[in-house]
Amino acid sequence: MRWALLIMLMLIGNVFAVEGIEEETCVGAECEKNALPSASSSQMQEKRENDIRRGNVLKAHQTIVINVVGEGVAPANTSSPAQAYALAKRAAIVDAYRLIAEKVRGVTVQGEDVVKNMTVQRSLVRTSVSAVIRNATIVETTFRDGLCEVEMEIRLSYDALSR
Repeated sequence: MRWALLIMLMLIGNVFAVEGIEEETCVGAECEKNALPSASSSQMQEKRENDIRRGNVLKAHQTIVINVVGEGVAPANTSSPAQAYALAKRAAIVDAYRLIAEKVRGVTVQGEDVVKNMTVQRSLVRTSVSAVIRNATIVETTFRDGLCEVEMEIRLSYDALSR
């Protein structure tokens, strides 16, 4: 469990690490379920040392605040202004959650280009992110000219995450 905390915090913008976390021992199927990434221990130690040198270490009694602004537009075929507002707000909230996940976990990017006779025939770029976001709060919601903007924040603290 403590390694999951360390890994999660190291993935925040690939910058933050946690000070004072030690490895826990696991047995049997529990080890496979909570397996660490394939990086060697020397690579992880080097990453931790670089983070400490840069001062990017989340310490006890310290909090990181991540702010994002999600945007959403209602579909054109809504039956009422209230439905348009509700759909635009929901889209903005989902966009804000995605933006938080991108900041916390990073984005996977896959690209493919098809070239024929020195000319690009097709270019395809896919991005994805996967995360569980808890305790994010909506700070402000604005709706202007059919665009809904939701400002959302999440606070990550060493004390709360190390429980």
